[in-house]
Amino acid sequence: MTYEMIIDVGREGERIALLKDKKLVELHQENTSSKKFLVGELYLGTVKKIMPGLNAAFVDIGHEKDAFLHYHDLGPYIKSWLKITNETMNGQRTDGDLSQFVLEPETVKTGKINQILKRNQQILVQIAKEPISSKGPRLTTEISIAGRYFILVPFYDTVNVSKKVSTFDERKRLKNLGNSLKTPKLGLICRTAAEEKGGQDLHQDILELQNKWNDIFLKLPAASPRDRVLGESQKSFTILRDLLSYDFSNITVNQKLLFEDMKSHLSSIDKKLVKVLKYYSGKEDIFSTYGIDKQIKSSFGKTVSCAGGAYLIIEHTEALHSIDVNSGSKHAKSANQEENALATNLDAAREIARQLRLRDMGGIVVIDFIDLRTPSFKRQLFNTLRDAMEDDKAKHTILPMSKFGLIQITRQRVRPEMSIKTAEQCPTCAGTGSIVSSVMIIDNIENHLNHLMTTATYKKITIVTNPYLAAYLTQGLPSMRTKWYLKYKKWINIKSDIKYGMLAYSFFDINNEPIDMEIP
Repeated sequence: MTYEMIIDVGREGERIALLKDKKLVELHQENTSSKKFLVGELYLGTVKKIMPGLNAAFVDIGHEKDAFLHYHDLGPYIKSWLKITNETMNGQRTDGDLSQFVLEPETVKTGKINQILKRNQQILVQIAKEPISSKGPRLTTEISIAGRYFILVPFYDTVNVSKKVSTFDERKRLKNLGNSLKTPKLGLICRTAAEEKGGQDLHQDILELQNKWNDIFLKLPAASPRDRVLGESQKSFTILRDLLSYDFSNITVNQKLLFEDMKSHLSSIDKKLVKVLKYYSGKEDIFSTYGIDKQIKSSFGKTVSCAGGAYLIIEHTEALHSIDVNSGSKHAKSANQEENALATNLDAAREIARQLRLRDMGGIVVIDFIDLRTPSFKRQLFNTLRDAMEDDKAKHTILPMSKFGLIQITRQRVRPEMSIKTAEQCPTCAGTGSIVSSVMIIDNIENHLNHLMTTATYKKITIVTNPYLAAYLTQGLPSMRTKWYLKYKKWINIKSDIKYGMLAYSFFDINNEPIDMEIP
């Protein structure tokens, strides 16, 4: 299986699509106009409220809603964290060297938050969960810094290896290598991606993590409350770091500046990835070229079709998500009804795994599969769903099918669910149910074109419109475009775009900037 990443940089921000065997499995969006609070970022916050009843505090980090910090998320070394934070802000510490640092006593699990924090206290916090719905971010002070192969955890002095690293010899090798490279009181967690990697690559990753750790102490003295102290400059960098264990065949970017930044970024991580990095310079929208827009429209919405003919009904409530599996195939593949139900369920299970990841659905998910009576078929369905969700980075738990034919899933929820409206207001009538007479559209285009040609000096004009209208303007002998050439002695470019309504059109200049079409 091969993965592709397509990055679309537009005026409103970044859109990042992850394709698995040409099929969309993840979609991320980042709006440049709003401040984002991404998981893993560090902010200098101010404690606004202490809530003894909740054993929690509300911290101002710049979001419209104060962030939530529970006592259990302080971690056992919160006193040590507060101590070195104060030392750094007072100028007593300039780096993250902890070799001579004396750890403060660990906190107990049954303690109270008002014994640790006080109102208006400045505290360095990390985003554990992004803002969701009306809730602000959830915070932690048990800091961890993620790299490609390791995660750095301050105040711990151990090296732990991911349970997904299967062989004993490999686990032992990684643990020994981590212990030989780590610095005092900076623990390491070895990620699955480190399996079978060479010592040089692993050493380089640890050095980069230690540099990030030191950057905190360089930036903190000059930081003001609400400032971000540590975080990736681009969301695409964060996503790439988490997905670099995949075998990418193609990473395509449509902005030259980001392309150069990613080229530099990837060369410091893995020079092999630089070879698959490509710059897209085509005139057509990059998501349309790679068929992503079409997949987005077909993948989001209440009803989702599966490859084998079945379809899903996906409902969202405050408490949980429900998915109903329906057989949409009119022709049975087998005379055995139970086998037909199994085939439909297996097809649906693979699509459900993709939908959970694509929409980033979190919390409780209840799936109503088509009834199965055979125990071996139930086990096969469970195993298929489990295997289909194996690539899902979010922590999840799948329960076997209940006697009611339901499978329940809990999936980690750390960011808002991806929700895209697939039902659009008619772009032609704007929801009124009435449109301009079709015979008037060509007259309107010609009036605008005549105004531009006689009152302005445009070297090049492009008309973008719906494919049907574009075909009408360019086909026939002579075509409308040929008549305009004979009249104005300039060739008018006609470009089709499926996003345009049936009778919608726009004018663009040589720099691809929109031209005001108002006639005085």
